[in-house]
Amino acid sequence: MTQHRYHINLFWSAEDECWIADVPDLRPCSAHGDTPTEAIAEAEIAIALWLETAREHDRPVPEARYRPAIYAAG
Repeated sequence: MTQHRYHINLFWSAEDECWIADVPDLRPCSAHGDTPTEAIAEAEIAIALWLETAREHDRPVPEARYRPAIYAAG
């Protein structure tokens, strides 16, 4: 799998009763899973497919820019 630098937000959704992995730089790109590990693995697949589709259709691929607030304070 191709390496990327896109940030993945991971959180529990009580409404959906699963872990959600969201990729803020690639809209819409997210995945879910029963465990955090599964959600991240599914997000990695979703990212690869998102990028592949964008390139196939000559659509722009955004730079990885999203940085959580925790990284801004330092």
